[in-house]
Amino acid sequence: MDEKKYKLAVVGATGLVGRMVLQVLAEKNLPILEYVFLASSHSAGKEILFQGKTYLVQELTEDSFNEGFHFAIFSAGGDTAKKYAPIAASHGCIVVDNSSAFRMEKEVPLVVPEVNSEEITNNHGIIANPNCSTIQAVVPLKALDDKYQIRRVIYSTYQAVSGAGRLGLEDLENGAKGEAPKKFAHPIYQNCLPHIDVFLENGYTKEEEKMINETRKILKKPDLKVTATCVRVPVMNSHSESINIEFEKPFTLEEVRKTLQDYPGIIVLDDVTKNEYPLATIANGHDEVYVGRIRRDESIENGLNLWVVADNIRKGAASNAVQIVEKLMEFDV
Repeated sequence: MDEKKYKLAVVGATGLVGRMVLQVLAEKNLPILEYVFLASSHSAGKEILFQGKTYLVQELTEDSFNEGFHFAIFSAGGDTAKKYAPIAASHGCIVVDNSSAFRMEKEVPLVVPEVNSEEITNNHGIIANPNCSTIQAVVPLKALDDKYQIRRVIYSTYQAVSGAGRLGLEDLENGAKGEAPKKFAHPIYQNCLPHIDVFLENGYTKEEEKMINETRKILKKPDLKVTATCVRVPVMNSHSESINIEFEKPFTLEEVRKTLQDYPGIIVLDDVTKNEYPLATIANGHDEVYVGRIRRDESIENGLNLWVVADNIRKGAASNAVQIVEKLMEFDV
């Protein structure tokens, strides 16, 4: 990485993901000369302590990007992204957006750096960060697809309440006190809710459709057979996923383990003789994707089961976005 210094804006800096973006940026200490933190008028004026310096949060307006930025990380929701990301891009800023606003637009790259970092250079000013549940899934899927060619994927997810933001966390905490939910349709305390985002006409939820469509786009397999059931569970942070895969080619479990172990961003934790397998509490606070319970699906030919766990606020949002910015610097885009 050269000595070039960059200017970065963080939009939605006071939110749950925005705060994590700042934490990851501080840990990585990238060659950024100037930071500007932006948020809604409700949060403007708040102070943020970052890398030993106090910053005043500025209100996001149509003029916020006039002064010129190299990059902006948006973590402020789809409506905000749709309005302000094109404005930022028009001023020469490359936006990495955490919302679903642009993910399925053909000209917008949908990027997980370990999987398809080459797509970063194809941007037209906006790069989409995938859905949290998709990000952790496609890292091991890409590793295995390159070698065995995936034919079909079945997702069953167990998603933490932090994926629903502060209100989701509060619903779990307050539910333990017997209080009624404010975010979820039913109490999440003592329940698993097979309902993430809104229901669509086909009976799937929007979250399930996101996983299906984003997986196809990222793996460049538009006709890949994918289905998903996404469930909210009473866990504070880190998503868990059961992934069932059918391959075109035969495999051995030893080869699969080695392929996963050698792939960047994956930690294999798979020794059932010692009760070792990925847990939410293990993944919490880390950027890696943890994979375990690696076993053959004996009901079909060339079938495999995986248990995949990752911190949904870090790898599923904040650190993936920061990794994209790192790649942009590396490629000097």
